[in-house]
Amino acid sequence: MVSFVHPRTPRQVLGAAAVAAVAAATLVVMPVSAAPENAPIRQVEHLDRAPVAVMTEGGVYIGWRMLGLDADSIGFHVYRDGVRITDTPITGSTNLLDAEGTSASVYRVTALIDQREVTVTDEFTPWGDQSLDIPLQRPAGGTTPTGEAYEYEANDASVGDLDGDGEYEIVLKWNPTNAKDNSRSGYTGNVYLDAYKLDGTRLWQIDLGRNIRAGAHYTQFQVFDYDGDGRAEVAMKTADATVDGAGTVIGDPAADHRNTSGYVLTGPEYLTVFEGTTGAALDSVDYVPARGTLSSWGDTYGNRMDRFLAGTAYLDGETPSMIFSRGYYSKTYIAAFDFVDGQIEERWLFDSTAVGSQFAGQGNHNLSIADVDADGADEIVFGSMTIDDDGTPLYNTGLGHGDAMHVTDHIPSRDGLEVFSVHESMPSSGQRAATMRDAATGEILWSIPGARDTGRGAAGDIDPTHEGNEAWAIGGTYKYNSKVGSLRAADGTDLGTSIPAANFLTWWDGDLLREVTDHDYTDPAELATGATPTISKWNWESSTEERLLTLDGTLTGNGTKGNPALQADLFGDWREELVYRSADHSSLKIFTTTDITEHRIRTLMHDPVYRLGVAWQNTAYNQPPHTSFFLGEGMEAPPAPSIAYVNAPVADETAPLVTGVKDTKVGAKRGLVVDVQAEDAESGIRSLTVSFDGQELTAVNGRYELPIEGLKGSFELTATAVNHAGIETTVTAEITVRPGNGKPQ
Repeated sequence: MVSFVHPRTPRQVLGAAAVAAVAAATLVVMPVSAAPENAPIRQVEHLDRAPVAVMTEGGVYIGWRMLGLDADSIGFHVYRDGVRITDTPITGSTNLLDAEGTSASVYRVTALIDQREVTVTDEFTPWGDQSLDIPLQRPAGGTTPTGEAYEYEANDASVGDLDGDGEYEIVLKWNPTNAKDNSRSGYTGNVYLDAYKLDGTRLWQIDLGRNIRAGAHYTQFQVFDYDGDGRAEVAMKTADATVDGAGTVIGDPAADHRNTSGYVLTGPEYLTVFEGTTGAALDSVDYVPARGTLSSWGDTYGNRMDRFLAGTAYLDGETPSMIFSRGYYSKTYIAAFDFVDGQIEERWLFDSTAVGSQFAGQGNHNLSIADVDADGADEIVFGSMTIDDDGTPLYNTGLGHGDAMHVTDHIPSRDGLEVFSVHESMPSSGQRAATMRDAATGEILWSIPGARDTGRGAAGDIDPTHEGNEAWAIGGTYKYNSKVGSLRAADGTDLGTSIPAANFLTWWDGDLLREVTDHDYTDPAELATGATPTISKWNWESSTEERLLTLDGTLTGNGTKGNPALQADLFGDWREELVYRSADHSSLKIFTTTDITEHRIRTLMHDPVYRLGVAWQNTAYNQPPHTSFFLGEGMEAPPAPSIAYVNAPVADETAPLVTGVKDTKVGAKRGLVVDVQAEDAESGIRSLTVSFDGQELTAVNGRYELPIEGLKGSFELTATAVNHAGIETTVTAEITVRPGNGKPQ
């Protein structure tokens, strides 16, 4: 018998300022300099150091994380095969090149914390090249009711610590090859979501079922720890016949609400939160906002009604809430939910029909989330308007709908954040192809003139000769891959009509500039199944792209968008990794840089804007994540984030136990072998050093032979054990050596 559950109506929180209760958890707050004064403290995931080692022509590249709460002065040491290879602590970066390392080398990293040398990584070994393969279990294809065969492609991905061990797991969406844009009719195959550990172990699979259509605008999923238990949940829209990771069916397992055009315009809709470790549905409620009257969305076949976006926001400044929206043309609804005591609670609902028709048609095919007004709580940057943390409008520029948007501190000489966005409707935007605006007030700082729908734009520091981030939008033919457009400095200065690809941007090489991430193809037809990813450097002197890397054997996703499955700071130092599907769909490949950098920045995953950007990245038209501070040439040191780790491990305060060291009397010709052991049940032993008369001994089969032949008198045997918490125990004994063969007395 198949089990199934019926969702319920969501409980509502009384008042927009209600704070979600958090499950009992250990919060660790460490003193860090430069944290914003009186800022709310955000509860964030505890992360490990994510060490990475990669074989290169010059040796072994090694990188690791500096965490959000690390002291500014923290230093690191690196060990190879149990021997420290750093003479002095590394304080200027979190990477190095070990010229003597080999593929067989085994590494550890330690940190100097509170005058102790603490082991901060497990042992790790080099990758053969700069990519990690994660084997996938590709779903079997199928056939639609009209006889169309389809297969499956790995699509968008996100990350979260699903099991609370400090290491990210990957949640991957599988799209059928007949996925459809909302404007196109036809049946699609089911959508699946898998969770994988980094070694390829699949934790679970969720089947969204026949009543969730496949396409870029339908399934927006969030992976985040919403209840503060140290383990991430997965949240998304579901329907009758969705099967969770434990095999339980949500709603009516036999229901089929598809019409003959393949659209799903009737039947229940749900919002479900799934357990990260098992994929089991923890709670399901009626999806808000509901469909209502079909024609009220601007058409009668479901195109504009089923335009969904999703994100995660700290609406109280301390705990994360889910954001799910519907519509951005004729009307817009944005709902916020909390996950409290195992139940979904509606926090607030923004309704454009209630606040004024001027708020319709302002949303993008994506959103961004940031604390734009510096009150400690996040706002939802919803295209050309911004919604405050309480669900009320903060402002509306009236510039209309667009396809691309970038929110960060583009102009570091100005206070606060800025929004660079491209625009589709020239009448709405006032013939502006793109604008740079103040994120807090909506004031237009400068704009790029336009004549038609401008579907691509990007912003990042690609030119060190100008302050802040450059920003550009396509022009010329306005085709998605146009290299003709308008390139502007952060202050709006015109830098010419030659532009880089207006797609993704990645911090990749050793400098502070951002690289251009795109795709390469010879036939546009290739884009239907994916093209080869590329990473390029913008040459600001010749106004051309210079290829750094071509990621052969992998494919981009989402057609002409050509984006990675995921871009995020997953391994090593602060620079970003790129995740792509293999050409045969058998694996995900995670690419990491091996360029040495002299810049040290805390992991971007502990930056509030960047981490939320990774969460919403899979939404509709994917955009790259940005930081809450300017990260580029000439940057100032960013402030430490105001965060607290959830369920961080408790530090070991116990000293190691050393045995086998005792006072002994022995004849010189008899010799003496001692069995010295060290143990520590909490953190384990990092090193054990045994010396006799000042000479360090080497163990043979775990035992130490003392060189006493020819000696006479009293000598000191010393054993020093250090555990991984940096706590040291030293034990000494007196060894009395007598001449001849006399027995020990």
